[in-house]
Amino acid sequence: MKTIILSIFTTILTLFTVSMNAQDTIDINKNNYVVLTSKIPQLKPILLTAASLAKEDGKDYGDFQIIICGKTVEDLKDKTLMHDLLHQAKEQNVKIVVCGLSLNKFKVEKTEIPKELEVVPNGILYNFQLQKKGYRSITL
Repeated sequence: MKTIILSIFTTILTLFTVSMNAQDTIDINKNNYVVLTSKIPQLKPILLTAASLAKEDGKDYGDFQIIICGKTVEDLKDKTLMHDLLHQAKEQNVKIVVCGLSLNKFKVEKTEIPKELEVVPNGILYNFQLQKKGYRSITL
């Protein structure tokens, strides 16, 4: 039993460390943005905003991430709804992240959502971590 618990803990710690290291590759000298949203229909205007900021910032544009939290994670299972949004996000190099706490709370399995979405353990914490790195943030 101790071996199983230790193995699970080691796996979680490894995944958390890899996730944190990925965040460290962001250029903090550029304009980086993060939007926390609880509504899938807001993705379209958020992506339009990302495109406008990329054009406006030019070479100073950095990273743009969208964090999805709350009950709306249930909508992520709708592949038809998500297809065009994910395609647009990929074209714009916008990263869409999903709150693992929300997935757990609303009983949505990671396997039920598109593979293009990254799941973080806690979307709100992730948002604060990005803000500490200098990201400009807004919650919708």
